[in-house]
Amino acid sequence: MPADILVNNLLSPIVLAFVLGVLAQLVRSELEFPEPVLRLISIFLLLSIGLQGGRELAHTTWAEVSRAIGVTFLLVLLLPAHAYLVARRLGGFDRHNATGLAALYGSVSSVTFLAALSFAKALGTPAEGFMTGLVALMEWGIIIALLIGRYTTGRAEMGQSDFRDLFLSTLRSRGIVLLGGGMAMGMLTTDTGYAQIQPFFEGLFRGFLVLFLLEMGMTAARQLREFARVGWVMLAFAILVPLVHGAIGTLLGTLAGLSLGGAFVLGAVAASASYIDAPAAVRASFPKANPSIYLTGSLGLTFPFNLLLGLPIYYEMAKLWQAWLG
Repeated sequence: MPADILVNNLLSPIVLAFVLGVLAQLVRSELEFPEPVLRLISIFLLLSIGLQGGRELAHTTWAEVSRAIGVTFLLVLLLPAHAYLVARRLGGFDRHNATGLAALYGSVSSVTFLAALSFAKALGTPAEGFMTGLVALMEWGIIIALLIGRYTTGRAEMGQSDFRDLFLSTLRSRGIVLLGGGMAMGMLTTDTGYAQIQPFFEGLFRGFLVLFLLEMGMTAARQLREFARVGWVMLAFAILVPLVHGAIGTLLGTLAGLSLGGAFVLGAVAASASYIDAPAAVRASFPKANPSIYLTGSLGLTFPFNLLLGLPIYYEMAKLWQAWLG
């Protein structure tokens, strides 16, 4: 990995904000974000990405996006199945905890997606605008993971939610509503109408992202305190599984004809793990799964790894695939 790419990533404002949040939590600072403010920042970021993606999609033909949609559906099936098998066969986790891990690592982290977009743009290789739609589709990995869990444990052990409830809750999730709804707004609005809101949603985007990463640093530091409960097996899972998923995502993105930035972003999203929507679905469907395992893995280990080191690694993976297959 070229040292300049790694250094540029580590010294980027979003990474430095994340590190500041970690340090603030470790020194027991009084710094905190009120929950309504956090909710507002999250809504702004997701809606902004949806709007920008919708504007790009409005100028994209089906021929340009069809192959990318195809490989995204393949990832939706492949990633949760792979995470479940690794958790069961190599990690030694029981079926409930393996399902919890599969749901989180088979879904996506919207914040990792935002960081990957900024990383690719900073290197002069921006991703295609329709990537937002692909990320929204990948949220459905949650359902695949929980269906795997239902099949392996039996319906009687799952709790009270059925497939219909699971489907509707995923459809109503914040990520799907804001990304999907924002894309629809961006596609339908006129150029004149979008120009009126563009300075707000695009001009302030990176500033809000820095604030959000500051809070994510504090949250991740709190999860790291649970590391002793999950041990070295979880550490290996939380790093190696994203690396494999990142390699698969960048490969499939390249085969689908995405640009270097697009293949990288798809790989980074494939390597991410959800810590918002998926945990809620796991708690409802598999209450026996231990949150200290899947949340510590996702938020306390995988998210910091991806933000600090993973993004440059996935970028280099995409460059290799592009050189060999592009």
